[in-house]
Amino acid sequence: MTQARDTLPKLLLQRAQHRGGRDPAIREKEFGIWQSYSWAEYLANVRAFALGLARLGVQRGDKLAIIGDNRPQLYWALVAAEAVGGIPVPVYQDAIAPEIQYVIDHSDSKVVVAEDQEQVDKILELKDKLPGVEHVIFDDPKGMRHYAFPFLRSFAQVQELGREMDNARPAYFSEEVAKGAGEDVAIINYTSGTTGFPKGVILTHRNLIATAENLLKVDRVGKADQLMAYLPMAWIGDTFFSVVVSFVTGACVNCPEDTTTVRHDFREIGPTVTFAPPRIWENLLSQAQVKIEDADWLKRRLAHGLLPVAMRVATLGMEGKPVPWSLRLLMGLGKWLVFAPLRDQLGLRRLRWATTGGAPMGPEVLQFFRGIGVNLKQIYGLTESSAPATLQRDGAVKADSAGPPIPGVEVSISPGGEVLLRAPGLFTGYYKDPEATARTLREGWLATGDAGFLDPDGHLVIIDRAKDVSHLLDGSVFAPQYIENKLKFSPYVKEAVAAGHERPYVAAMINIDTEVVGNWAERRGIPYSGYADLSQNPQVYELIHREVQRVNRTLTPALRIRRFVLLHKELDPDDAEITRTRKLRRRFVNEKYGTIIDALYDHGAREVQVKAVVTYEDGRTSETERSLNLLDVAEA
Repeated sequence: MTQARDTLPKLLLQRAQHRGGRDPAIREKEFGIWQSYSWAEYLANVRAFALGLARLGVQRGDKLAIIGDNRPQLYWALVAAEAVGGIPVPVYQDAIAPEIQYVIDHSDSKVVVAEDQEQVDKILELKDKLPGVEHVIFDDPKGMRHYAFPFLRSFAQVQELGREMDNARPAYFSEEVAKGAGEDVAIINYTSGTTGFPKGVILTHRNLIATAENLLKVDRVGKADQLMAYLPMAWIGDTFFSVVVSFVTGACVNCPEDTTTVRHDFREIGPTVTFAPPRIWENLLSQAQVKIEDADWLKRRLAHGLLPVAMRVATLGMEGKPVPWSLRLLMGLGKWLVFAPLRDQLGLRRLRWATTGGAPMGPEVLQFFRGIGVNLKQIYGLTESSAPATLQRDGAVKADSAGPPIPGVEVSISPGGEVLLRAPGLFTGYYKDPEATARTLREGWLATGDAGFLDPDGHLVIIDRAKDVSHLLDGSVFAPQYIENKLKFSPYVKEAVAAGHERPYVAAMINIDTEVVGNWAERRGIPYSGYADLSQNPQVYELIHREVQRVNRTLTPALRIRRFVLLHKELDPDDAEITRTRKLRRRFVNEKYGTIIDALYDHGAREVQVKAVVTYEDGRTSETERSLNLLDVAEA
């Protein structure tokens, strides 16, 4: 890494100088039209906002919290803070008040940049509990006309302050950027907090840039590539691809108009490279299955006949086995009649490669997408490793692995089976938490908390979180996430929680997918008043029963699901049941739903009464009471 490329602001300067007005750096869909900004315009906006921050008193080491959807202005704010030595702290835009307060207060953020009125209102409600916040800056002025607070100003006003300072001190910005070094803190990303309060992961510019350069030795990205910025800005995966990879390669980042238009905007742009967690791919799979069921008779028959062939061929390819000529002929027919149109409908027609990570993916989901021609590969990494650590290579994709390490990364397995990493991207520590840092960083190795092993080809195989791997009463190894992923392959299942630790058999609590199951119910004339009513319908239970039987056929007898229940509510981040990145807070869920789990192991029980406290975004709570059916799973 040369001196000119050792920080993100320096990379931006280099991009603007070399291809300033010619190549698009970032696009935003606004009022139905894609607005494009060149690298020169990107830099001009960063420069103006950075100098505006300096005028407001932001100094080196000050923290700047950012909350909102993927907007060019929020990315400019992130890089602008770094340009003057500040440290950006992205916050999940859908977080509830206590979560927002914790991150902003714990990080000692001095400035908050909020996307719009909704996010500003959250901060105003918390302002008395955030004594360290001196300035709140908003981007979208809609609805803000009558907001009059001395600490509140618009993004445009801060940029105007910056332009005034630029006229008076034209060399200041370049001087501040030049002061930056690779070892400076680039960002503090807070973890999703699966086991407690989120921790602030400190990452340097060198961590991020070195990791991106190592990843690009495996998979090429260039200035002609299109990336889609739709994942939460607070997640390291978005920062890594939408900022770091974009700056290193010159690839263009595209911001959707709204969270509700992501699918349509994705199709319009047709990204060439993308990254998404398994939940996104599972949603896309559900969309595809719904579209197939809604198609006419001939298209349905073709899809039902050819998609299993595609998955079989994908499986043979991943296992390194030859594909019979009969299957090759059917694949040729399928590409023309089913697979290409389906990829186009999903916005995947231009993809050269796609990666998934953040949680294990069910093998069936991987088989489906690879079968229809999507070069989908699994990646493994953590916020603490600046995102990617291992990646499957083209032509060497295995359903059960996350691939070999990328260049520069070492993987080791502890005597207890825990995955350890050593890499240039390893974080420097948790903010204000030396004890947790000492537990996680051990003599230059990162203790990931994941249980896994290296297969004979050097591919990393993740079993589950180390603390979650346990045994049934008969001694069978029980990895709940493995079973849950198989259940979530079904388009009708949104979330699943497998139980079985020191129990006689495996049982499951299941969330139905409201949209997909609702569509299924409407086609059959089944009335329902909402999620709770739909989930307890006997016909829906029978539908999910068939899906559980399908999963059981793929499991060894000891691990087959014997009983299940359909939960009365969706697992929700606002209720602390899953994280903002949709990872299960297993310990909390097992305690909260302990009565239901116990009932699943009481053979005399056919239903269970539950009370649930629902937490709304504004902190209000309400209590519901339902009777849930418990169903035994018949042998298929």
